[in-house]
Amino acid sequence: MNVGTVLLIIAVILLLIVIASCIRIVPQAHAMIIERLGMYKETWGTGLHFKIPFVDRIAKRVNLKEQVVDFAPQPVITKDNVTMRIDTVVFFQITDPRLFAYGVENPIMAIENLTATTLRNIIGDMELDATLTSREIINTKMRASLDVATDPWGIKVNRVELKNIIPPAAIQEAMEKQMKAERERRESILRAEGEKKSTILVAEGKKESAILDAEAEKQAAILRAEAEKEKKIKEAEGQALAILKVQQAKADGIRFIKDAGADQSVLTIKSLEAFEAAADGKATKIIIPSDIQGIAGLAASLKEIVTDKEN
Repeated sequence: MNVGTVLLIIAVILLLIVIASCIRIVPQAHAMIIERLGMYKETWGTGLHFKIPFVDRIAKRVNLKEQVVDFAPQPVITKDNVTMRIDTVVFFQITDPRLFAYGVENPIMAIENLTATTLRNIIGDMELDATLTSREIINTKMRASLDVATDPWGIKVNRVELKNIIPPAAIQEAMEKQMKAERERRESILRAEGEKKSTILVAEGKKESAILDAEAEKQAAILRAEAEKEKKIKEAEGQALAILKVQQAKADGIRFIKDAGADQSVLTIKSLEAFEAAADGKATKIIIPSDIQGIAGLAASLKEIVTDKEN
């Protein structure tokens, strides 16, 4: 193989290498900035591209995906002069590769510094308590401010989040004491409410029990009264029946005497016996009608006659 053939082979190989270096494939969600003789030529999107060797060059490769940057905690001062540290997380996406390549020298550092200054401006107008309870408001204000500031750089800020808010140690201790006191207060309130409900339930139980006892006592009294009433009715009926029997017996005795043909003297004697029964041995004085007094002697005479016959 002579020298000419070798040189030709080398030239072909070099040509192939140059041609291969001029072929570029841009992947999805990426872009390439092309410069020609040091000047911006065009932006390559996704796909196969060719460039002129030794004239065109790839100035910058740009990632078009949404990116996340976590910045270190920044010292800020609130409106009531409390110094604390806040770290932020920024979600951004490159929307214009040309502006991103030529807009600012170091975009990430620029976003970090812009985030710190914006955060100080927002927190400087708020007090400590508002800062701790207004994360959503701070996030919204920072996103709007950063989105406007980064628009000339071809960057869109989609979201900003406050990752940590770190107050001074003394403030943290005071907040912990306050939280502890608040929890104890809530516990006391809950315990008092529980005791109150328990007392109410016990009182209602006693009330129900008293009502039931009163109802039971009322029913018992009604039953006792009905029993007493029945007892008295039965006693009255017994007494009436006894009186009726006595009167019936007396009537039968009188009828028997009458049927036996007793004269007026026997009837008078029976009347005297009736007066004796009426006195029952307890009366000290008995008033006898005048017509019966005349018969008393007759009754005594009859008694003596009966006695003599027996002798």
